[in-house]
Amino acid sequence: MEFQDKVLRCVDCGKDFIFTAGEQLFFHDKQFHNDPKRCKACKLKRGGGSSVRAETRTHCSVCGQETTVPFRPTQGRPVLCRSCFETNRRASPAPQTTAVSVSTSISPAAAVSLDAAALADPIDSQVVAPEMTVGLR
Repeated sequence: MEFQDKVLRCVDCGKDFIFTAGEQLFFHDKQFHNDPKRCKACKLKRGGGSSVRAETRTHCSVCGQETTVPFRPTQGRPVLCRSCFETNRRASPAPQTTAVSVSTSISPAAAVSLDAAALADPIDSQVVAPEMTVGLR
């Protein structure tokens, strides 16, 4: 499918803007069905563009140095400057993952019925004996 630039009218400001062939290809690839209604300037005014992060000036909880952070600090939570944050990150070990093993035994008759059920319905392979229900589903 070949696209050509289109001239559209912005619903907010009434000015004409160009809906380029590249933008049309993008809309087609993303399966958007409607053409854009607003020019880029009006889209930015509505907040449709990339937003600028608000910076907050505060003091580091560790060293007391004045710093800027890209969030609003909450009461009772420490705020770290970049160097203290990096030092803290390197000092703390990586979170440990704990492996849990579940050991259970079933009767030979139950094992045979499990094998038969798996053969009968190979798609539903999570057939579980009553004494093994551990919340797999």
